[in-house]
Amino acid sequence: MISRLISATVLSLLCSAPALAQEQPGDYAVQLPLTLAGEGPWYRLDVPMALHFAARYGDLRDVRVFNAEGQALAYALVAGQGESRDSQQEQAVKWFPLYAEQGDSTAAPSLRVQRSTNGTLIELLDQPDAAGQPALLRGWLLDASALQAPLVRLELDWADSQEGFQRFSIEASDDLQSWQSWGSGQLARLSFDGERVEQRQVELAGRKARYLRLLWQSPLQAPQLKAASVRSQRIDSLPAPLVWSQPLTATRSADGHYLWQLPLALPLERLHVELSQANSLAPVRVSGRSDNKGSWQSLAQGLLYRLPENGVEIRQDELPLPGWAVQQLRLQVDERGGGLGNPPPQLKVALRATQLVFLQRGSPPYRLALGRAGAESAALPLTTLIPGYQPQRLQLLGTAAAHLQDDTLAQQEQAAVTGNNWKRWGLWLVLLLGVGLLALMAVSLLRRPSAE
Repeated sequence: MISRLISATVLSLLCSAPALAQEQPGDYAVQLPLTLAGEGPWYRLDVPMALHFAARYGDLRDVRVFNAEGQALAYALVAGQGESRDSQQEQAVKWFPLYAEQGDSTAAPSLRVQRSTNGTLIELLDQPDAAGQPALLRGWLLDASALQAPLVRLELDWADSQEGFQRFSIEASDDLQSWQSWGSGQLARLSFDGERVEQRQVELAGRKARYLRLLWQSPLQAPQLKAASVRSQRIDSLPAPLVWSQPLTATRSADGHYLWQLPLALPLERLHVELSQANSLAPVRVSGRSDNKGSWQSLAQGLLYRLPENGVEIRQDELPLPGWAVQQLRLQVDERGGGLGNPPPQLKVALRATQLVFLQRGSPPYRLALGRAGAESAALPLTTLIPGYQPQRLQLLGTAAAHLQDDTLAQQEQAAVTGNNWKRWGLWLVLLLGVGLLALMAVSLLRRPSAE
């Protein structure tokens, strides 16, 4: 009977530890209600800097989303992503005929070229010999030197009297000496019973070139051009947006430097120093370290100023940072510029925006929870969370907003620390009681007479 009791006690102790360690919303220092908008079931949340400060880890491994039943929802973290801006320009271009000797339709025409400083062609072709056979129109040369972006489309127009299909090869050059093949194109114009079908556009290779050469496969049927235009496309990559902190007040070190302490180490991309006084000029150096005991690493240096110019005030109060994870910042000011005055300057820091995407499940209200020591990341890859995911789909998801206030965050963090301490002590008490019970049972067994 006693052995069975010991076995049951050991089993209950082994089972109680995972039960006590299982994640619950109350295990997290901060819990914030979420407001959902738009179409689900996936929602995305732009993580503000206040939530980065409230987390225990810079990579947000301790963030969770819970429903009203206390169930943790599946989620993914999307690091700050840049945007691509597509700009297109279509411009009419000049064209010049290319001639070859009659009867030699495969020969590339010879060129005599004269160019101005802006690349515009002044003279292009050799005049045919009047005493010989008439020259054959072999193709056309297009001057696209005014377009600086990659060329993506060609559009041509030709005389109405010429119908049928016209095929030609496309070549590109920057110096009119060496030519690179860009494939082939085909024009078409067909008329019947008052209806017309046209194909006037040709897709290009999407590369830069100053000149295009079109050589017809059947020069005898080559059309007489009336207009030519080229479309260029520029794709500019924009960096991911930044999220900024609230102003942080500096402390002054014994050697006169300004210091700021962040709640945790974060990969900072930019800082803003508040220049409170007009006519300020300060050469500065910014250093950082990931903890209180590490060595200082130089992050940036530059000139901060707030000066009048032509009746307006100009400011330079921001410096870029290399994106290293730092928790302490130090600002060294060259006092020969007059310093930063009093009171000590305030600082704002920024990092690249992060989005949290989660799958709605269960009953509202939904809560965002974070701030748990020892937490492991539970994030899924975005392509797993959203089967068949495409990048353009991210902006079409529903949105979530967290209701947060700085004083609320501080109160919740303090309450969570107290609550976690009680839970920790309670777990230890249960374990100690179990060990004591086992010891008493062992002593009781040892004292029993051997005959029994």
